[in-house]
Amino acid sequence: MSEDFHHALKFKYDLCIGCSHCTGVCPTSAIHVEDGHPVLDPNRCVDCGRCYVACPMNAIYIEQDDFQTVYDYEYPVLLVPSIFLAQFEEKIRERTILSALLHIGFKYVYEVEKSVDFLKEYLRRDMEGGNLPCEKPVISSFCPAIVRLIQVKFPVLVDNIYLSKAPFDMTAEYIKKSLLEKGVKEEDIGIFYVSPCAAKIAAIKSPVGEEKSPVSGVINMNYLYSKVLRVIKTGEYQMCDESVRFHRLSKASITYPLTGGEAKMLRTGRNLAIDDIHNVSEFLEKVEDEDIQDIDFLELRACDGSCCGGILTAENRFLMIERQRKRMQKCSEEVDAEDNDLLNYFDYLADKRHVGNVEPRSMDKMDDNVAAAMQKMKRAFEINQSLPQVDCHLCGYPSCKALADAVVTDKAQIQQCIFVQRAMEHYDMMTPKEAHDISAKVWGAKKTDPTLVKNLNL
Repeated sequence: MSEDFHHALKFKYDLCIGCSHCTGVCPTSAIHVEDGHPVLDPNRCVDCGRCYVACPMNAIYIEQDDFQTVYDYEYPVLLVPSIFLAQFEEKIRERTILSALLHIGFKYVYEVEKSVDFLKEYLRRDMEGGNLPCEKPVISSFCPAIVRLIQVKFPVLVDNIYLSKAPFDMTAEYIKKSLLEKGVKEEDIGIFYVSPCAAKIAAIKSPVGEEKSPVSGVINMNYLYSKVLRVIKTGEYQMCDESVRFHRLSKASITYPLTGGEAKMLRTGRNLAIDDIHNVSEFLEKVEDEDIQDIDFLELRACDGSCCGGILTAENRFLMIERQRKRMQKCSEEVDAEDNDLLNYFDYLADKRHVGNVEPRSMDKMDDNVAAAMQKMKRAFEINQSLPQVDCHLCGYPSCKALADAVVTDKAQIQQCIFVQRAMEHYDMMTPKEAHDISAKVWGAKKTDPTLVKNLNL
């Protein structure tokens, strides 16, 4: 199990203007400002991508693998979410998209949701059989941003996480096993996952509860969409044979990546589906405080609209959801092993399904010594109570609470609060120059340049 979080979100400081938009939208207060630029706390970040969406300067980007590594393998396999197809206009047929993907250089193309019927069977058995491997309410582990959110913000709920691999992992395990049975050497197999979000990239690079992901590399969905669309528009591809097609999926498989798709697979119990990470965070606070009880299963997704709202998708999420539902209407309720040969590997995949324990990583940990940590928490509470509670961000932190926490861990000073500065100036405890210098340290010399007053003719 990886001890450190890998983060796919990166900053381009040459483009950043220090607007602090990113600090305000982060659900875990993982970003603060120093010297006019954002600083990321890697232990708090969950790679939800809210900062990426909020940045007006495109100064945040998503790190991905070099696409050329696809050609390093003799058998490059593409693992594509079904919502990838939903980005294309309905006039572009699935066979055309598949032909373009094969033209680009992939030897095989599989949809991620091929393993959903397998996972659905086990989820139903566990929920209905009363032999749960975790506490209730059972929380889905499908969304890696949510798993990390629970680790750092709601550590008391880690024992509620359903310890099962995600569909992309299970489908990758099947792909590798089936190719090995055909005599393909393991070193010749490269499985590349097309990710709609930063969190799944991070999850593959440092999987929670696993030593290593079976996925070889990750491709930005937006990037691949643009590449495929160009191939289709230029007509560079050769239409594949009609016998080559995407495998049949059940209705449950197609609706799985949509909000409510996972919860609806369960036939009994009180099961809720919640999307958008801020909605999820607010709801989990109520669960943690036991304000909400008697829930059996929680499907929690970080993006608004679930995977269709991923920050790396290219199309409007509402159109994608509509197309996904139209495709679902053409699917069968159930598929068997004849339609989906992955189901022939039921016993093999059953042994691969589980992940190790998910460990808490509380973002509020203030000291390794428990007694010292309690004292610091008490002091942080007192400082926060004394601050104005306007969460103006002028101190460089997203909230008064975040500043108070940073003060007691020696990462910031209380004088960074503009209201504290004014009060100290009033009582001659600080000079205007000292206050200016503190603000300059937070926001940078350019934003606090005294000549600004002259330029404004004030």
